[in-house]
Amino acid sequence: MSGSSVVRRTRATVTAAAALAATAVGLWTGLGGETPAHAASAVPSPDHVVVVVMENHAYSQVIGASGAPYLNSLRSGGAVLTQSYAQTHPSQPNYFALFSGSTQGITDDSCYTPGFSSAKNLASEQIAAGRTWASYNETLPSQGSTTCGTGDYARKHNPWFGFSNVPTSSARTFTQFPGDYATLPQLSFVTPNLCSDMHDCSVSTGDTWLKNKLGAYATWAKSHNSLLVVTFDEDNRLSGNRIPTVLYGQPVAAGSSSATTYDHYDLLRTLEDTQGLTSHAGNAASAKDITGIWAS
Repeated sequence: MSGSSVVRRTRATVTAAAALAATAVGLWTGLGGETPAHAASAVPSPDHVVVVVMENHAYSQVIGASGAPYLNSLRSGGAVLTQSYAQTHPSQPNYFALFSGSTQGITDDSCYTPGFSSAKNLASEQIAAGRTWASYNETLPSQGSTTCGTGDYARKHNPWFGFSNVPTSSARTFTQFPGDYATLPQLSFVTPNLCSDMHDCSVSTGDTWLKNKLGAYATWAKSHNSLLVVTFDEDNRLSGNRIPTVLYGQPVAAGSSSATTYDHYDLLRTLEDTQGLTSHAGNAASAKDITGIWAS
């Protein structure tokens, strides 16, 4: 055999081996050897994500309800999760679950000591990755205030104050929510007060608040690769903790829905993956991404 034939055969063997190795890696990934990059590929990468948490209403009290025309318009133009569930009762543990993948031992709505936990959470992960984060809290007395409550403001709905690895200054008043949406952090939470979130006031009141305060952002998000997520902390204790969760924006396929069962940990996992984060907080590490609703 000539020297050139040996070289050709050797090259062919190496090429075949490389192809086989690549195939094996692909099969391994598909069978559960999921890398962070692969996990994140299941969801879009919006420029801005705004999450709003409303209060104490079941799926059937909002989705399809005449008192919530704006939320239902977001559902029609975006996506709804028809089997979305909270973790527990009452409110406060659910907020910690959504934010950190764990209730952090919180079992009630009592006022906790600020910064009691150093556990990994959505904000600490975002900050560690060099990405931007903030919360916007309606009727918070002042930026970074850790007061338990005053008037219609309640800290029990703001889990970020429970973590020593989240600067209190990142908790802003809702009046600081920017009018130029391009200046929003890459990820932010909005917490309405006890009336605006439907806790003390009607579904209609909360729905109108969403339209008046965040409707312009939602419209902007539709053409600026951004996302609005509206979910609830818990149901009315009468519906198995099935809650409304609606997603809207350019990355969402209009008029889509998913009947897959999701919970707060799955939503947390999805939020982490929209940010390209390489770690996951608490139970989000074993949770699943929300799929089947994204625009191609």
